[in-house]
Amino acid sequence: MIVGIGIDVCPVERFASAAARERLLARLFTPAERDSSMNRMAGRFAAKEALAKALGAPAGLSWHDVEVRKDDLGKPYFHYTGTIADRVAALGIATVHLSITHDAGIAAAVVVCEA
Repeated sequence: MIVGIGIDVCPVERFASAAARERLLARLFTPAERDSSMNRMAGRFAAKEALAKALGAPAGLSWHDVEVRKDDLGKPYFHYTGTIADRVAALGIATVHLSITHDAGIAAAVVVCEA
């Protein structure tokens, strides 16, 4: 059963301009997530936003409690702890599906949460 769906788009150029302030990157991403191109970081931001939407965007979620990773085949997935893990458990979510793309200056992500 689908518990939540989220989608987000992020213009890479706009994200890069905002990311010029180092505080923004430190607030949004774990150190491991900050090691990539602006395209990928914009995609990771879109993924986190899409996840928040799929979870109902409750107050108090911490951006550092969710990290976008990729498996050995390059498929993206979330590793979550703390506030995110608590919300996932409260909603009875067993599986979180994530897809990220970036093309033509836009990064986009879709999240589907299943019980």
